[in-house]
Parts: sequence; structure tokens; C-alpha cells
Amino acid sequence: MTVTLTRRGGRAARGAAPAPPPWWRSRGAQGWLYAAPTALIVGVLFVVPLALVVWMSLNRWPLLGQAALNAPDNYTKIADNPLFLDAVGFTLKYTVITTVLLAGAALGLALLVQERRPGVGFFRTAFFLPGAVGFASAALLFYAMLNSDFGPIDPILQALGITDEPVKWTGTPNMALFSTIALVLWRFAGFNMLILLTGLQSIPVEVYEAARSDGAGRRQIFTKITLPLLRPTLALMLILSVTGSLLAFDQFFVFTNGGPDNSTVSMVMVVYRDAFFRFDLGGAAALSVVLLVALVALNALQMRVLRRSE
Repeated sequence: MTVTLTRRGGRAARGAAPAPPPWWRSRGAQGWLYAAPTALIVGVLFVVPLALVVWMSLNRWPLLGQAALNAPDNYTKIADNPLFLDAVGFTLKYTVITTVLLAGAALGLALLVQERRPGVGFFRTAFFLPGAVGFASAALLFYAMLNSDFGPIDPILQALGITDEPVKWTGTPNMALFSTIALVLWRFAGFNMLILLTGLQSIPVEVYEAARSDGAGRRQIFTKITLPLLRPTLALMLILSVTGSLLAFDQFFVFTNGGPDNSTVSMVMVVYRDAFFRFDLGGAAALSVVLLVALVALNALQMRVLRRSE
């Protein structure tokens, strides 16, 4: 027979289960309190603007005046916008070329400074320094250097006998494209090198030593060990590169201004022109939503391919 002793006032005697703490002292409530500032910032700076953009895309929204619901006219007229369709093709072309060249340059630099030896710290810093320059500032720098009137590049090339006359770096569509790609490579190769260098240094040294002891050459080590173990880091770099290329704006707005003859107009530049030159905020919002959906789908596809390869 068990007898439960209670104290005056109905409180349980010694040995009984303690009462649960108040809800505001529970672990769940503490977790919500810690996450609340971040959730508030994300909600105010991302969720609310995103909802506003979606709502704007369903309305005829002039810069000045009363908005009026016109769904889905802003989306259906996208197919009738020749500038946007040309910008899609140009942006995809730019994205493919930039991603391939940037991945090759970053991987080459990372392999070059992978091993610790005298002077390697200097080269790592030198390769990364362009990444500390603002993109708009880098575009202005390239514009000044490649300008045919006062830039120093053309006189140097003529003095060396490489060219006989100033090069029209932004005068033709192809030269404007590849000059911009050179700017992007100079600006981002060191940053992507740092990402890949982190992945390279995470590969155990014992794996390389075991491969060398088995008689593997440099090519076999690179293709059978380095690339497979570096795949997650490469995937991260490719996702950042593809996303940044599809959202390209600064380099074309500052460096080429979309020229010559609108040949270097990116998708984001079309959104900017519709919003602040044509004052069609509803149409610009619809283009933004389409671009966002395409980016989410592309990133999901990249992640799916990565998981399959792993």
C-alpha cells in the first residue's frame, strides 16, 4: 500500500514530479525568441517586398496615378516585348561563356596557390584583391582603361606593335561582350578561387599520399581524386556564378550602357528600363516575377543534378 504525502496548500511532497515551467521559459519559446529578430528582418525586407511585387505584376501600376487591376495583361505582353526576348538570348549566352571561363580561371588559380611555399600568401592576396573592389567601381575602371580617347591600353598596344589603331572595345557587339567578360573575370576569379581553395584544403593529405604511393600521376590524381572530392564546392561556385550572371546589371549599365544598338542589354536592364524609363511598374514587376521563377527552377535543377551525381 502506497501513501502519498502532501504539504499544506496541495503541493506535492518531496520526490514527486516538479511542475512544468511557464510557457515563456520553455525551450520552444526561447527558440522562437532567438529566431524572432531574423524572421522579422526577412519578413520586412524580403517577404513583404516580394508580395508587393507579385501584387504590382497583376495591376496596371503607373509611376504616378492610381493602380488598376489588369491581370494577366502584364504577363501576356511579355511575349510581345522584342527587347526582352533578345535580352533573354543574350543573357543566356553571356551566362554560359562567363560560367565556363570563370570556373576554369578560378580552378587554375586555386591549384596554383594550393600548396604552401614561399610567396604563396602574396599571390593569394593579389588574386583576391580585385574582389574587394565594388562592381560599379570596377566597371568604371575598365571603362577608363579601355576608352579609345584617353585610356592607357590602346597606346600601350600600339607602342608594342600589337595593333595599328585604337581598338573599339565596346564598339561592336562581340567586342562589348568579351570586354565585359574580361571585366567579370578580373573581378570574380579571385573570389571564386578562394571558394575552391577552401574545398581543396578540406581534402585529406593522406588521400594524395596514398595515391602517389600507388603510382598515380598528376593527371590521375586530378581526375580521380581532386575533381570528385571537389564536386560540392564546384557546385556551390557554379550556382553563385549562374545566378550572378543571370542577374547581371552593373557591368552592362556602367560599362556598355546596353550598347551598341542594345546588343548588351540584360534581362535586369529591361526590368530597369520598363520601370524607370517607360514608367510601367506593373510590367517591370511581371518581368521580375518571371525572372525569379526561372532562377528558382534553375537552382532547384542544379541541386537535383548535384544530389544525383553524389
